[in-house]
Amino acid sequence: MSITVNLYYTGSDGNARRFAEEMVEKGIVAAVRAQEGNERYEYFFPMDDPETVLLIDRWRDQEAIDIHHKSPMMAQIAELRSKYKLRLRVERYVDELAVK
Repeated sequence: MSITVNLYYTGSDGNARRFAEEMVEKGIVAAVRAQEGNERYEYFFPMDDPETVLLIDRWRDQEAIDIHHKSPMMAQIAELRSKYKLRLRVERYVDELAVK
């Protein structure tokens, strides 16, 4: 089973892109990708919405997500989200048939 979470970070004046860039620069993205159970952590920029960044975040199972949510990285992510005044929209998909 895999769980994919699409997170849409929306701001103004290019702040969503700056948020994603700082996540990479500070090594937070690399740290999340290195966590046990992380299968994908990638940012995308929608062509029709320059003020939004899409994060596709996929995990092996709910336990891996729960461990991630308890990690110190979550405070760093929340701090950056606040710094850049971003709104967040979340979609969650469970793939019961995913085979690795």
